[in-house]
Amino acid sequence: MLRLIGFIGAALPFLEIAGFVWLGGKLGVFLTLAWVIAAMLAGLALLRHTGLQAVGRLRAALAEGKEPGHSLIDAACFAAAGILLIIPGFVSDALAAILLLPATRHWLLRRTAAHFETRVYRRTGTISGEFTVVPEDDGDPPRGDGKPPRIGHDRKIIDVD
Repeated sequence: MLRLIGFIGAALPFLEIAGFVWLGGKLGVFLTLAWVIAAMLAGLALLRHTGLQAVGRLRAALAEGKEPGHSLIDAACFAAAGILLIIPGFVSDALAAILLLPATRHWLLRRTAAHFETRVYRRTGTISGEFTVVPEDDGDPPRGDGKPPRIGHDRKIIDVD
């Protein structure tokens, strides 16, 4: 997967130039520039809108005790799509459109869920109890090595000597 992303990143400038030459010849200069500017504005709007909504969805998922994986993948896909739309070119716009598809986001969620273990902890209440402060000199003879005594599973002091 990382090799594929690296290959696409290295080939993207060449693919964008080929896309400009091929599609720019069919659309003309005015429509090509209009497409690039519109895609850039859409990418900026998507990044702005996604950032605010992602934080809200993440908070809502955590407040409900749900795993935030779906919200995080959606936010990452929308952010990547926004960045790809800002990059001038037709290939990056096509990749952004693929990332915006719900099927792509669900596929990425399934692929990445296997690599992460998520635990959501909720507060269930307050634990109350009583405690007693035990003075340092509790009558036990001091140990010569300066180490504190170990406490066993039944809360009895175990002598390690």
